[in-house]
Amino acid sequence: MRTDDWHLTQDLDDFLARAEPFLRSQPALHTVPLNVTETLRTRGRHVYGEGVPEFGVLEREGAVRASFFRTPPHWLNLTALTPEEADTLAARLAALGQRLPGVNADRDTAAAFTEAWQRHTGATATLRQRQRLYRLGTLTVPDPAPPGVPRTAVEADRALLVRWHAEFSAAIGMGTISDADEWVDARLEQGGITLWEAPDGTPVAMAGRTPPVAGQTRVAPVYTPPHLRGRGYAGAATAETSRTALASGAQEVLLFTDLANPTSNGLYQRIGYRAVADFAVYDFG
Repeated sequence: MRTDDWHLTQDLDDFLARAEPFLRSQPALHTVPLNVTETLRTRGRHVYGEGVPEFGVLEREGAVRASFFRTPPHWLNLTALTPEEADTLAARLAALGQRLPGVNADRDTAAAFTEAWQRHTGATATLRQRQRLYRLGTLTVPDPAPPGVPRTAVEADRALLVRWHAEFSAAIGMGTISDADEWVDARLEQGGITLWEAPDGTPVAMAGRTPPVAGQTRVAPVYTPPHLRGRGYAGAATAETSRTALASGAQEVLLFTDLANPTSNGLYQRIGYRAVADFAVYDFG
């Protein structure tokens, strides 16, 4: 395969003109690029950081085969590639002098690109996280529910939400939006954060969701402060967020989990989520 089969650009409109039909053809597997490009389109090119976003499309015989995006300083995000395709992309980016912090893709693609990147650049690589993508089947609301009620977050919750988002990002080390304020403002504007509220009115957990794109929406993040965990609050908030996503017309409701956390994986399966595919994140050094 020729490396010039990859069309590289920093122009979001150019990228979407080429790649959007391909991305929409499998909205669950492409949930991350669909949501990130929609956020870039609506919130501005620097919403994920000061660097200029970069995009690529693999085109062969007039058809799009794969794509990538990167919002510096974050990881390269790839759709599914064969080992040969991963190698040609790694060779192209290495020849351009790219310095990548890591890669995020389905498990096989991430492994193939990581091996190729090490070979072409001499970089070291460390597996940061194994993830599983789930799709909601039949929603099963926790019964009994924990004490309290759900409610949609409002402007008065802003300071709490900013703090919780920052704590969540720090805990998992996988933040994609550098500014917690930006994330909170966008979700409050869209009504996209559910809080579980204890009987005394104290918020005890949150579950956010992305705006719908191509019929799919993704639950993210789900967070309970450490001292309040193990009481069912996260499951109840997630179930309510999933219900409101369906009620708003989402055809697919998705979420990612860390495979190293059996508690959350079991919780989401009890609510009705079923595995779609495994992903992996590697850091490059």
